[in-house]
Amino acid sequence: MASGHPTTPDGRYFVVKGQLWRCSNPALDEVTRSALVAQLMAARRAVRAANAAQDPAALRVARAAVQEAKVALGERGAPWWSDGSPDFNRKRVMNTPYAQWWQALQA
Repeated sequence: MASGHPTTPDGRYFVVKGQLWRCSNPALDEVTRSALVAQLMAARRAVRAANAAQDPAALRVARAAVQEAKVALGERGAPWWSDGSPDFNRKRVMNTPYAQWWQALQA
């Protein structure tokens, strides 16, 4: 489970409130992954600071930094798997091929 949330059997997604969220690319080495997570956390702090300061320009820059880190981690952008399977990121789990797995997990 990713952060205490159920992870799909193929390890591509974790589920929060019935919605699929793409997991980080498991092929990233630990040093790279840690650096990207640190970059993501710094960008999220910058978003919070920009919101608090009501600074739209800083907010745009901070959100772009969050996007960049998430793409580098494999959580957004092109899927990190190469088998041609579609991406169900941010989809309701019940509207995907994972629905049967999810129902069994809920039982």
